Amino acid sequence: MRIGNLDGRLVLAARGGAVDVESASHGRFGSDPQEVFARWDEFSEWVRSLNHATLPVHPVEFDTLRSPVPRPDQLFAIGLNYRDHAAESGFELPQFPPVFTKFRGAITGPSGPITLPGHTVDWEVELVVVIGRTARDVDSAQAWDHVAGVTVGQDISERTVQTAGPAPQFSLGKSFPGFAPMGPWLVTVDELRAGGLDPDALKLSCSVNGELVQHGTTADMIFSVPALIATVSAVLPLEPGDVIFTGTPAGIGAARTPPRYLRPGDRLVSTIDGIGELCHHFVPAPGSQEM
Repeated sequence: MRIGNLDGRLVLAARGGAVDVESASHGRFGSDPQEVFARWDEFSEWVRSLNHATLPVHPVEFDTLRSPVPRPDQLFAIGLNYRDHAAESGFELPQFPPVFTKFRGAITGPSGPITLPGHTVDWEVELVVVIGRTARDVDSAQAWDHVAGVTVGQDISERTVQTAGPAPQFSLGKSFPGFAPMGPWLVTVDELRAGGLDPDALKLSCSVNGELVQHGTTADMIFSVPALIATVSAVLPLEPGDVIFTGTPAGIGAARTPPRYLRPGDRLVSTIDGIGELCHHFVPAPGSQEM
């Protein structure tokens, strides 16, 4: 199953377009994409019961898709979760997942412009996990059972703000408007497996203006998705609709010599096998000097 947010309405991806959930369910499920996670098991059962051949399918334009998770109550992010990224950043491998948050106001969809608030804005392609069942003290062996699905994300970061001292401002530097793009679809684990993909070993990459700058596989995570869910749920409950950005592989701009950052006009494409891609372009802040 693939679900999406088409101009604010919950839809099911279908061959040739998308099915409007509120219409197809005769109002059993509403149009709000965020509300479906509170009824995820019921919704999944309903989707399995559908005769997809009889459903009306509407065309989908990529630029009308929004974040499939528009208003999570909790948005977690994991730092230094790939060995090569920890090495390029000059850190030893963490013994415990470094956890921070991105604020909800940073969320945007899979395409469109993102405003550059400064001169040191960086990219970080990431697998994003969305919770479908309340998870509290979950064992890693059962962790995937608590996941609604996965999507593509970018943990965009303004490095000057992020590293402003004396204590780093990770959450603030990573939460400017548009700095948490997600999409284009939320894909369930069974859908990935049906396509011959291992949810613990998904290839991910991103490019700037057509140049490949990051590539890797989630199999190289220091802390796997199940390990992250087990760790976080041991501290506090993860609720349906909560989001976890799971970390990025090597290739960020700040680690290059010299450092490379996003500029007005740059086009950033972020891809994960079996899920899809994000495509964004960057614009200067209104009234700013040419960057």
